[in-house]
Amino acid sequence: MTTETRTSTGKVVLGVVAAIVAASIGNAVVSYLAQALGADPNAVEGLKPQGYVVLTALGVIIAAIAWATIRKRAKDPARTLGKLVPIVVVVSFLADVPVFFLPGASIVGVLALMVMHVVVAAVSVPIFRRVLPV
Repeated sequence: MTTETRTSTGKVVLGVVAAIVAASIGNAVVSYLAQALGADPNAVEGLKPQGYVVLTALGVIIAAIAWATIRKRAKDPARTLGKLVPIVVVVSFLADVPVFFLPGASIVGVLALMVMHVVVAAVSVPIFRRVLPV
């Protein structure tokens, strides 16, 4: 492995870690605001740190792998990502829909989960553009 490869890998890993940390902080703010507006973290588990930090990390890691794959394989990765990222974020909201039906869940709590998806994308995309440019 060359120094350049290790540096690039290190830069990507650092970027992914930075995205996880920054998005987790952003999601903590969303969770706090949702709870201040009456959302119950016992009914909406994703509002608890052990929920949103783990899911944020998982989302960022999966997104980084997908980004790197598209960057490598797409004929026009910038265009592909420009179309795909908003679609994936909107589709990811579907994962939160069943939470509406849990006892004690509120619309505020579920909307907060959906906002968290946007936070992850808003933090991750600029970082990926820097560490995995297309």
